[in-house]
Amino acid sequence: MKQRVKLIFPQSLIKEPVIFNMAKKHNVMPNIRRARVTESIGEMVLEIDGEAAALDAAIEEMRNQGVDVEPVEGDVLE
Repeated sequence: MKQRVKLIFPQSLIKEPVIFNMAKKHNVMPNIRRARVTESIGEMVLEIDGEAAALDAAIEEMRNQGVDVEPVEGDVLE
């Protein structure tokens, strides 16, 4: 299953490997579709591929770290 989400990173997480750690921990495959990073904020559209439960856990973990996660209309489903 694939899902697209928009991520907004607070300044404190811009230099942290949030995507790498999330992907490794939850066994999902991230695909960065678009990104814009400045010194004060990071914005990204991310496509995540994996099992439904793993996607939910990965998204929840990012939210718990302080990343604003919003679904992108037109999610890609298998």
